Amino acid sequence: MKLKTALLLFMTVLTTTACTTVSTVAPIAAFEPGAKWALLPMVNQTDTPQAGLSAEAIAEHGLRLRGLRDIARYPVALSRDSLFEPSERRVAEEAQKWAREQGIRYALTGVVEEWRYKVGIDGEPAVGVTLQVLDLSNGQIIWSASGAKSGWSREALSGVARKLLYQLLDTFPMESGQSKR
Repeated sequence: MKLKTALLLFMTVLTTTACTTVSTVAPIAAFEPGAKWALLPMVNQTDTPQAGLSAEAIAEHGLRLRGLRDIARYPVALSRDSLFEPSERRVAEEAQKWAREQGIRYALTGVVEEWRYKVGIDGEPAVGVTLQVLDLSNGQIIWSASGAKSGWSREALSGVARKLLYQLLDTFPMESGQSKR
């Protein structure tokens, strides 16, 4: 009887928690209040088409929820997430060059490492993302966060991605006077 109780308790705990792993690096400098921000392309290192574009849209919304209202977007021609993938490094450099020409100080960019439904009976959604904030005045990465999250078979991939990206952005230090969700 004790084994049956232990198994039931284990299954209850297992079904009430989803797996999330997050790590962040604190900013190396305070962000300049009122500085211009941009969202730059996110590298899609998955087999899922346009996962980078999906992550960008969710991250942009998350930044707006955190109080950054005026966020410039890179030109569509610089999108990495196309059917004919251009050189990742060249596109990243061109996007940063474009942002500097626009007088933008900070840029959010990142890498999508996983964006899929796992293979198997349940087909759980799984997402892995790394975010970085660049100081375009000197090219330094001044903040970064990385995380992975899996959900349950009845959850949408976009919902799991939103939860993870918002969790990562919650570690992002905002300027004083800006709202936090």
